[in-house]
Formats: sequence, structure tokens, C-alpha cells
Amino acid sequence: MSFLGDNYLIGNNAGMKIYAGIKSLPILDPHNHANIKEIAANCNYPNAWQLFAATDHYVWEVMRKCGVAEEYLTGSRTPEEKWLKMASVFPDVAGNPVYEWIHLDLRRYLGINTLLGPDTGSAMWEQVNSVLARPDKRPLQFLQQIGVEAMCSTDDPVDMLEEHGVVNRAAGKTLIRPTWRPDKAMKIFAPGWREYIGKIGERFGISIKSVKDLIAALQLSHDYFAAHGCVASDHGIEVPPSAAATLDDADAIFRKAVNGDAVSCAEVGVYMSYFLDEVAEMNVAKDWVCQLHMGAVRDVRDTLFRSLGPDVGGDISNHFQDHMPALIKFLNRFDGRLKVVLYCLEPGHQATLATISRAFGEKVRLGSAWWLCDTPVGMKRQLEYIGSVDLLSNFAGMVSDSRKLLSYGSRFEMFRRILSGVLGRMVEDGQMPQEIAENLAVKMAYSEPKKFFGL
Repeated sequence: MSFLGDNYLIGNNAGMKIYAGIKSLPILDPHNHANIKEIAANCNYPNAWQLFAATDHYVWEVMRKCGVAEEYLTGSRTPEEKWLKMASVFPDVAGNPVYEWIHLDLRRYLGINTLLGPDTGSAMWEQVNSVLARPDKRPLQFLQQIGVEAMCSTDDPVDMLEEHGVVNRAAGKTLIRPTWRPDKAMKIFAPGWREYIGKIGERFGISIKSVKDLIAALQLSHDYFAAHGCVASDHGIEVPPSAAATLDDADAIFRKAVNGDAVSCAEVGVYMSYFLDEVAEMNVAKDWVCQLHMGAVRDVRDTLFRSLGPDVGGDISNHFQDHMPALIKFLNRFDGRLKVVLYCLEPGHQATLATISRAFGEKVRLGSAWWLCDTPVGMKRQLEYIGSVDLLSNFAGMVSDSRKLLSYGSRFEMFRRILSGVLGRMVEDGQMPQEIAENLAVKMAYSEPKKFFGL
């Protein structure tokens, strides 16, 4: 078996036939962290480091594990020095999906089949930069080459979304839709929350003095996003809030926090429960999908957070979290009314979410294996478990969750190959006919996410 060859990650003949039917399907990516300004500007990438690693904390983390100093990751070294340092340790990354993703990107979209390593780094720096200077290797052209039909970025409620319009006009279609992510307004415990509430009021011309004022401003934002093509909200929560929450209680807590007074953990739970319920009602009214990303324990490495801030590779999972009581409360409130996708960071939580999805019917769906589960091992285990407990046909589909543009190709290829291998093994084990597996693969990889999200 050759590295990244035809049977990469599939391993059975039935799976190869299944993959042939889905490998060229258009890509729908309902959740990512795309740099829309970069895509709208549509300039050539200046160098290999900028495209492959400058925004990718997955790369930074594995390089740190190889002993690379921070100055070569997020620090002051030149892009060339950073690239060469990455090349010098890259063979030691083998076995981690970062090794496969980067080589998939190089091979599939730049036509470079050389292995990145200490002996090839310098020549590849020149070769990659030469390819990236071509007019057909700019962001919009890459998206066309990859086959992206539609994608949903992650956006703040105060965003004006001008760049989305620029991109869509240039593409001649609705290529990128915004996703409404009101985390900064919800996380009343976070530093900068009071200042952010002021920013929302300024954006929508409302003096926000009560929680009702806040919800009114967010309704204006929700409406604005809908007018710009939004079809989903997204909520990053460590554990879903479960407190009983009345308007009066939430308002009293809101006023305390706005005045700069401390709020207790119990009060945080009440406010966040009220907040999530209110914005979910907005989603019901517009038939949006409510995406719940659960479980990330943020910024646990103090030295990283103090020096670099969030989203740099200091986040972990925790199997002791209990998502069940709060989710059951939330889903019962919206049973049959709200489309929900459940993502979890901890592999041990997949069973709970699969059984919850099974219990609550077709509007509650499992999201793709997310973040630290977004690996061949994690995706294979999730798909096998979904097939035995929930319904594969009810799967919400793959998402890239990526800040890096070429990931829409490499991560979706990895997923489609693993999906084909899992279904192919079921065919060869006599669990389903080949034709049914082939149709199911198309549904999971393309047609059902398109229908569910309305892309």
C-alpha cells in the first residue's frame, strides 16, 4: 500500500466502489473559521508558511511536541525560517493526521508529491512559493479547484458581513454564508463581557440596560444575518447550562454584571440558560440549525494563554463532564420544533449523544467527529457507533472546523475515505447490500447535509 494511494484509509474492495461514487461530489461545509477578508481580497498567498501553518494551531501543537521553540511558530522568525523548522521535524509528526493533511494539500492542490522533511524543506519552499504565485492559486480559485459548493463561516453578531457579499458576487453564487455565533454575549463570566454588551448596543442603536434590551438587539442581529443568507447559529459551551431561568432572574443577574458586580456560578448558569433558550426560539422562527459545540476546556496552559491568548493550542477535553441533564431539558423544550446538531470534543461522550439523538427524533442529529476527534481513529469509531445505535442516514455531515483554506479538500477527502471504508466493511460483512451502501454514502456526504442545513 503506497502513501496516500488509491486505497488510502479504505482497505476493502466494496469501499473502493463506494468512494468512487462520492469522491467528486461537491463539498458542503456547514462550520468553519474561514478568513473571509482573505478570500474576498483574493490575493496570492505570499509564501508556503502562510498557506500551510500560519493560522493552524494543529500544526503549532505538533511542532511544540517536537521541541520547536515558540519563536518558530507564532514568534518573530521569518516565514522561511518557520517553514524550514517545520520541515526539519516533520517526519516525527507521522502518525498524526497533520502529517497526512499537509501532504494531501501538497499533492492534490499544488501537484507536489515530495515528502516534507529536513532534506527537502528548502527546495520545497521554493517550489511551493512558485506554484502559489500563479493566478490560478488564489483563494477563490482554490475553492473552485477543491469543489466547494457552499460553506458557512463563523461570525460575531456585530459583524457587518460586507466581505461575504464581495465573495459571493465574485463567485456568481452564494458560496459563503455567515453563521451567527453569540458566544461573547452569552458568556457573562468572560473578561470583556461588559464592553461587548456596549458594542452590541452601539451596533444596533439600542441603549442596553436590561436583558430584554439585549435580546431585542440580538433579534435585530439575527434578522440581519438572515437577510445575508445565514441558516445556522453556533454555540461553544463547555457544558450546556441547565438552570431554571425566568426573565426576572436573568434580568437581575444581567444588571449586576453590567454594573460590574460579581456574579456567582449559579447565577452564570441561570443567565446562560435563559440566553440560550431565547436565541433558540429565534432559530425556531427562521428554521435555522442550532449547532452546539460542547466540551472544550479552554486555555489550560497558562504560559501559552498569558503570552499568546486564546486559540493557540491550549485546549483539552474532559470525560468527567455531564452533558445529559442539560441537553435533555433543552431538547424537551424544543422537541419537534428546533433543528439541532450535537458536537462533542471528548470521545467518551459520543455514546451519550448518540443515544440522545436516537431518543429525540430526526431533528436532532450528531455532528461530525469534532476537533481532537477529527482523525481517522475518531471518525471511524464515531461512524461505526452511529451505525449501531442511531441512524447513519440521520448524520449531520462533515465539517472542516478549519481556519486553513486547503483543509476543505484534505479533511473532506479523509472523511469520505473513512466513510467509504466503514460502509464497505459493512457490505463485506453482509450487513447491507452494495447498492444501499453507495446510496447511503451519497446521502451522508452530500444530499442530507444540503437538505438539513438548507445550503
